[in-house]
Amino acid sequence: MGVPGPVPGSAGSSDAPVLGLEEVDRALARLGAEYEALETSLLALQDHAGRRLLEGADLSGTTKERWAATEGSLTVLWALFDAYTGALAAARELRARRRWPSPEDLAALTELLHGAGVTVPGVSGPGERYCLEELVARMTGLYARSLDVIVAADAVWSALPARIDLLSAELQRTRSLAHSVGVRPGEHPAGDDLERITGELARLRAQVIADPLAFWVSSSTGSSAPGGGRPDTVRYDRAARALEDIRREVAAVLDVRQDAERRLMRLRDVLSRADRTLTEARQARGEVLAKIAASEVPAVSGPSTALHEQLAAAAEYRRRAQWHRLSPLLDSLEERAEDELQRARESLTAVTAPLAVRAELRGRLDACRARVARYGLAEDPLLVERYDIARRMLWSAPCDLRAAEQAVWRYQQAAAEVLVPQQPESRGDS
Repeated sequence: MGVPGPVPGSAGSSDAPVLGLEEVDRALARLGAEYEALETSLLALQDHAGRRLLEGADLSGTTKERWAATEGSLTVLWALFDAYTGALAAARELRARRRWPSPEDLAALTELLHGAGVTVPGVSGPGERYCLEELVARMTGLYARSLDVIVAADAVWSALPARIDLLSAELQRTRSLAHSVGVRPGEHPAGDDLERITGELARLRAQVIADPLAFWVSSSTGSSAPGGGRPDTVRYDRAARALEDIRREVAAVLDVRQDAERRLMRLRDVLSRADRTLTEARQARGEVLAKIAASEVPAVSGPSTALHEQLAAAAEYRRRAQWHRLSPLLDSLEERAEDELQRARESLTAVTAPLAVRAELRGRLDACRARVARYGLAEDPLLVERYDIARRMLWSAPCDLRAAEQAVWRYQQAAAEVLVPQQPESRGDS
């Protein structure tokens, strides 16, 4: 509920000259307008929702101290207003006696309107008196200070508790979802953070209800208007940001849960291919040792026991819905499984390299023989002899690759010597 602003007062002087009739009437009119404004403001203040909440609240801290002072100010304010009402009524009554007041009446009215002839029982000290303008000025100051406390407390109560309640409801939804994916206190850092935020919001709400003025930041512009400032939301904003971080963490865990089976199947496939490749490499190594002589064949390691154990642990995490533990393990396993498959392939390549060399030598030998056959020189005795030597070496076990390579080279040299005189003649014939 809105409250009218403080009404202005005007300075007066008890030793002012006697007022004329028109001046008296103007002063009474002005004081009457001030009275109505004061009455409206005080009644609105009395009915202000913030004041009723403050009266019924169990306050503490800054708010308790300032509200106690404000209650005293309100008592003084009403006493001043009652005195002001009585003085104004007396002046109006005196003015209403005659249409044309006598000089004595005008002097008395001047004293009532500008003299310090108003005593406030229970507020002023013995013999302390006020003029009406002084009463207005003092009431204006008390009203402004009281309204400032009431408006500030009401603004905090209107803003923060509702926002805290909405954030608490969102926190409960997040906690329920987090628990479903294994994000629990003592098991996941985000679960511990949820508990911390829950406690912080409960404490914050209780403190806001009991001491709203502790969460009021006065206007930085230096405005003296009542209620100039804003609620302090620093702690609320910090809790809201922390909850948003947790929501993102829980969403990431949910993504892991939804994608876990596909990733686990792919990991099993990659490790299975790596194991099959290593098995093939071991078999190939035995074949190479049996078929290739004088060649160093690297050893082939077995499957990675650690990777298989971690894959089993990942499957167990999935079975127990421990998604927060599964996520980092899957990330690590996927990278290491690809490395393991690459290692197995490199091992197979290294082991079968001698067989590849033998196959390459066989290809060179057959290609050279086909070339000389096109010129009808395949039956040349030297070529036949050297071809048979190279072929026996390459197609016998164990195969000495170095000797076989020399034999293939000698056959190629002999073929080149035989083909040289034939090529010009061949070109001439064409």
